[in-house]
Amino acid sequence: MLNLKCKTKLSQEDVIKQTKRFFGEGGLGLKLTEETPQCLTFEGGGGFVTVTVCPDKGQTQVALVTQEWDYQVKRFASDLL
Repeated sequence: MLNLKCKTKLSQEDVIKQTKRFFGEGGLGLKLTEETPQCLTFEGGGGFVTVTVCPDKGQTQVALVTQEWDYQVKRFASDLL
């Protein structure tokens, strides 16, 4: 299991949009199993990805938790910077 945090200048809304595009249909094809305004959970391939976003001093903090999708989560986080 991997826990990763990063900050980005992107808005929460933009991070959510990019998360859906990267992990969901048209991206990795994981199934969106839970969605709130600040948290998305995707499942598939024997694992999961949970992304939580919150404002932090003019930026957006992104917390990612995954099992089986470590490489892809690291790549996604680096794209946010």
